[in-house]
Amino acid sequence: MSRAVQLILLGVVAFFALVAANRALDLSYMVHAILIALAAIVTFIVVARKMGEDSYSVPAVETGYNEGVVRAGVIATTFWGVVGFAAGLFIALQLAFPHLNLELPWTTFGRLRPLHTSAVIFAFGGNALLCTSFYVVQRTTGARLWGGNLAWFVFWGYQLFIVLAATSYVLGGSQSKEYAEPEWYIDLWLTLVWVAYFAVFVGTVVKRKEPHIYVANWFYMGFILTIAMLHIVNNLAVPVSMFGSRSYSAFAGVQDAMTQWWYGHNAVGFFLTAGFLGMMYYFIPKQAERPVYSYKLSIIHFWSLIFMYIWAGPHHLHYTALPDWTQTLGMVFSVMLWMPSWGGMLNGLLTLAGAWDKLRTDPIIRMMVAAVAFYGMSTFEGPLMAIKSVNSLSHYTDWTIGHVHSGALGWVGMISFGAVYYLTPRLWGRARLYSLAMVSWHFWLATIGIVLYAAAMWVSGITQGLMWREYDDQGFLVNSFAATVEVMHPFYVIRALGGALYVLGGVLMAYNVWRTIRGDQRTETTIGAASGGAATVPAE
Repeated sequence: MSRAVQLILLGVVAFFALVAANRALDLSYMVHAILIALAAIVTFIVVARKMGEDSYSVPAVETGYNEGVVRAGVIATTFWGVVGFAAGLFIALQLAFPHLNLELPWTTFGRLRPLHTSAVIFAFGGNALLCTSFYVVQRTTGARLWGGNLAWFVFWGYQLFIVLAATSYVLGGSQSKEYAEPEWYIDLWLTLVWVAYFAVFVGTVVKRKEPHIYVANWFYMGFILTIAMLHIVNNLAVPVSMFGSRSYSAFAGVQDAMTQWWYGHNAVGFFLTAGFLGMMYYFIPKQAERPVYSYKLSIIHFWSLIFMYIWAGPHHLHYTALPDWTQTLGMVFSVMLWMPSWGGMLNGLLTLAGAWDKLRTDPIIRMMVAAVAFYGMSTFEGPLMAIKSVNSLSHYTDWTIGHVHSGALGWVGMISFGAVYYLTPRLWGRARLYSLAMVSWHFWLATIGIVLYAAAMWVSGITQGLMWREYDDQGFLVNSFAATVEVMHPFYVIRALGGALYVLGGVLMAYNVWRTIRGDQRTETTIGAASGGAATVPAE
C-alpha cells in the first residue's frame, strides 16, 4: 500500500472519528472516538514525515529477522505487567479495606476489577504472546515476518485495543461478559487486528525455509485460530446505535450463558494455556540447552489438548438451568484433560534431564521450571473443581479465585518472566542481563507472593463454602452473608500481602530490563550458566 493511500485512509478515519465523537450518545463512546481520531492524526503525521524516504520500516538486523517489533513487544509486556499487577494489588486492598472504594465512580472495585483482569490477561499476557510468537516463528522457520509492516500494525493496533478497553471499564462501559467486557466497536477493531496477526504468523510459516514446523508454532497457531473463532461467536451483537456503545447480544438466556462459558473457559484454555505452551516448548529447551525430552509426546500433547479443551466449558455452569447432560459432558472432558495437561508438564520438566544442576546456578531456568510446576498444579486442580460434588462447595467462593491466580501468576506470569529475561539481552545485543541476582530476587518474591495469595484463597474459599451450606436443626442457614465476609478479612489481608510481593518482583524485572537495554552490567560474584550467549536449537 502506497503512502499516499495510507494518508488518505488515515484522514478518512480521523474525520469520521471526529464526527462520531460529536454525535456520541454516551461518554465512553465519545472518549473512544476522540482517542481513535488522535491515533489516526498521529499516525498521519508520522507517515507524512516519511514521504521522502524509500522505506519507513524497521531495518533488518544482521540475522535478517524483524526484531524491532519483538523489542517493542518486550517493552510493552514489561510495562503492562507492572500496571496490571499494581491494579490487582489495589483492588485486593479494596476488598480488605473497603474505605479504599472512594466516592469517585471510576475508582470503585466494580470498574477496576475488569481493568485488572484485562491488563494482566490481554495487555501483559497478550503482548508476551505477540512478541514471543513473532520471535519464535522467525527463528524456527528461518524466515522474516511476512507482510512487511503488517506486524507493526498488529502491535500498535493491539495497544490501541488495550487502551480502548481499559478506558471503557473506567468510564462504566461493559457488555458484562467475563473476559469479554469490551463493547461492540472495540470487538470489531480487535477482530481486524487479530486477522492481521493470523496472516503475519501463518504467512511466515508458509514461506519457511525449514521443512519441519516446530511444535511451538503448532501451539501458537492453535491459540491464534481458536481465539479468533471464540471471540467472533461470543461477541455477536446488534448495536443500539452506530453512535453509542450499547448493544444487544445475539444470544439470550441459557444459550447466552453457554456461549459465554464456551468462550470463557477456552479463553483460558487457548489464550492462557496453548499460547504459553508454545512459549514453554521453545524457551525451556533454549535456556536449558537441551532438546525437548520427547517430540512425539509434544505432538500428542498438542492434538489431545486441542480436542478435549473445547468441550470443557459447561463445568462453569453446574447446578444452573443448563441441561444436566451438558453439565456432565463438561465435567467428563475436564477430568480427561488431566492426561494431556500432565503429559505436557512432564515433557517440560524432563527436558531438564541431565541438566538439573542449572536450577542452582540459573535463576531464569528456575523461573521457567516453577512455571511448569504451577501449570501442573493448576491443571490438576481445575478438573478436580469441575467434578460436580467438589464444585458444589467451591463455586462462587474464593477457592476459584485462588485457582485462577495460581495458574495466572504461577504459570502465565513465571513463563512470561523467563521469556522476557531470555529475550532482552539477545534482542539488544548485550552479553547478559544487567543483574542475575535481581532475577533470583524476582523469583523468590513472585513465588512467595503466589503461595501466600493462593493458600489464603484456598482456606478462605473452603471456609466460605462450608459456612454457606451450614444449616441448623430447623433447616435455617446458620451464618449470614455478612458474617462470612467478616471471617474473610484476615485472608484478604494475606492475599494483598502476597500481591504486594508479586508487584515488587514485577518492578524489579522492569528495572532489570531497563538497565539491560541501556547496556549496563551489575558487578556480581557469580553469574552461573545464565549468560546471554548462544544456545542450542530446541529440537530432537
